[in-house]
Amino acid sequence: MPEKRIALRNCGIVDPRDIASYRKAGGFTAFMKARDTMKPDQIIDEIKKSGLTGRGGAGFSCGLKWELAGNTKSSRKYLICNADEGEVGTFKDRYILTHDPYGLIEGMCIAGLAIGATKGFIYLRAEYHALFNLLSDAIVESKRNGFMSHMDIKVFEGAGAYICGEESALMNSIEGRRGESRFKPPYPPIQGLWGRPTIINNVETLMNVPYIIKNGAAAFSAIGTGRSKGTKVFSVSGDVERPGVYELTMGSSLNELVVDLAGAQGIKAIQIGGATGNILPGRKIDTPLSHETCLGSGAVVVFNQTRNIVDIVHNNILFLHDESCGKCTPCRDGLEAMKEIFDRLVKGEGIQEDIRVLEELSKVMSLASLCGLGQAAPVPVMDSLKFFREEYTNLIQQSAYVRNYTAQGLSVTL
Repeated sequence: MPEKRIALRNCGIVDPRDIASYRKAGGFTAFMKARDTMKPDQIIDEIKKSGLTGRGGAGFSCGLKWELAGNTKSSRKYLICNADEGEVGTFKDRYILTHDPYGLIEGMCIAGLAIGATKGFIYLRAEYHALFNLLSDAIVESKRNGFMSHMDIKVFEGAGAYICGEESALMNSIEGRRGESRFKPPYPPIQGLWGRPTIINNVETLMNVPYIIKNGAAAFSAIGTGRSKGTKVFSVSGDVERPGVYELTMGSSLNELVVDLAGAQGIKAIQIGGATGNILPGRKIDTPLSHETCLGSGAVVVFNQTRNIVDIVHNNILFLHDESCGKCTPCRDGLEAMKEIFDRLVKGEGIQEDIRVLEELSKVMSLASLCGLGQAAPVPVMDSLKFFREEYTNLIQQSAYVRNYTAQGLSVTL
């Protein structure tokens, strides 16, 4: 299946440093349509009808979020573009920002009109510092051309914390506080940045907005599946011939992405959605990519038959353990316990009880953690136990074998 480009429609076509190039390709016509012919509630209604959902992983209705913020009375409202993109294996937003910064700004300008925001932030991850001037220059040019009279936009650089990809930790960071999750409710559209109504959308989500306003909600909602409308941009890496960024219609199969487009062969497993994403075995290659099945942030990492699944999950847990903000007990202590178990497993010191403990920890963390990091951290653990349990049991059996012979004073070579 060929790509269908909506979010990536201008990438490789326009000059990212030239607003004239963007306008020649039809840029800002959607904004002018929204500004000159539509009321804020009409813009929101169009986004709702389109079925656009958040592309950062949660998949919540974009239109409903906007409506909630739009209906909340306040003298000041904020719009934040989440360009933190700290998820493991994800680099699609970097690609978009590099090749089409004006597309993002147009999407933000339309969103600002819809909710009545007067201030916008592009929260840029520290590792993307090379994009700071490109985005800042695009903001200046957009304002000079009369497209930002209703709202100021500023690029705000984060400090490299994975947790700040979570919306409430991100707001704390902008406010100059420690990057850690907040208790909810209140939710950001009601009470967010500095206690004001705030909408937070990621880069890819906002890139779809000009297309919807320009072409109509029906054109967008006709693409995709039941609750997964439009397209999705994926970052594909790992054991593939053609790693890169691809955009496919929602509901396309995993096979179309990793085999047909990326050229994967001899697939053992695929992780979808980053460090907290699902791990599927190669036999699940026909799984549709949608909210109804598995999607996440759009990171897709392919592993061939030479890879060890326990090692892969161990690396995920090490990363999440380091990046947890530590605010809530289930995530903080749960990841500490998981790290200790996996450390033992890979050292050949695992016991059968470790599997039961991992399963119990996973249940507690997924139910009781404060934010998505702790809630989703057990996902790769549980998937690997579901589909690759024999790799755990083999390690544990080998450990028991070594302990038994060592206790008898014998040496063992595995």
